[in-house]
Amino acid sequence: MTTFEPARTAHGSAAPFYTPPLLHPVHQFGTRTLDFSRQVALMAIVNRTPDSFYDGGATFALDAAVAASLAAVDGGADWVDIGGVPFAPGPALSAAEEGDRVVPVIEAVSAASDVIISVDTFLPEVAARSIAAGAHVINDTTGLANPELAAVVAETGAHLVITHSLARPRTVYPRPSYGDVAAEVAAFLAEKVELALSLGVPAEKIIVDPGHDLNKNTLHTLEITRRFNEFAALGFPALAAVSNKDFIGETLDQDKAQRLEGSLATGVICILGGARILRMHNVASASSAIRMTEAVLGWREPAYLRHNMGDVNQPAHR
Repeated sequence: MTTFEPARTAHGSAAPFYTPPLLHPVHQFGTRTLDFSRQVALMAIVNRTPDSFYDGGATFALDAAVAASLAAVDGGADWVDIGGVPFAPGPALSAAEEGDRVVPVIEAVSAASDVIISVDTFLPEVAARSIAAGAHVINDTTGLANPELAAVVAETGAHLVITHSLARPRTVYPRPSYGDVAAEVAAFLAEKVELALSLGVPAEKIIVDPGHDLNKNTLHTLEITRRFNEFAALGFPALAAVSNKDFIGETLDQDKAQRLEGSLATGVICILGGARILRMHNVASASSAIRMTEAVLGWREPAYLRHNMGDVNQPAHR
């Protein structure tokens, strides 16, 4: 009979999670420093679009977008991701109009907080305006479809998120097919990292994202969730954008408003697979899930210790 032996760390404790070989664990974003060897960053989502996937335009108005960003900071977000154009197929938006959507939000949020700010864009002109306004990161969901974007990032010293997707921006990509989705996504990301490096983006400024649901069906996305360690193994902080997405709805037969628990479970699975940034809508709930996971991994002290710490045992709650 074979006896199962769990993996052990150098200290002898069980290690049922993946520790990625980060080339540069410590990253500087403006005045904030993140050590991805010991923490997970929570990225909140604020879309200044009238047709956003999740909120349907609730934060399209400038004051609503700014208020949502600052509320996310108060709720525990380390990072706010501001978008002016959805990923979904649709008509192109000019760089001027997209910039006019996101830049005033960046200016207002950066004036009120030192939170990390990223902008979800694939246009070099919008990236340049956003960074000048105070953004620290460009979050490109097109996988450097336009290499000029990397040149802008390199010139300004900002961070770059490289995401896997296959479609040309805002276009339909019917019935995506893969032989081995995780291996192909990892190879794509490695190739795009090399492109970014060749265009002058420093390795310590690169983040990778396998692109949950982006040109992938639910089975593909479940597979990249299960094998998230293969993307974290590239050596760059890996981002998991799983919040309320269709793969959760299809897996659990739930509408968008019902997907919180599935989103949190998927996020924790990704952390255990090496994710170091979670992009989430429900900030307070995601913050609790992340901080609890950090505590279990030994990276965070409990807020207080009371239970069974005195001369009389506390009653156990069951």
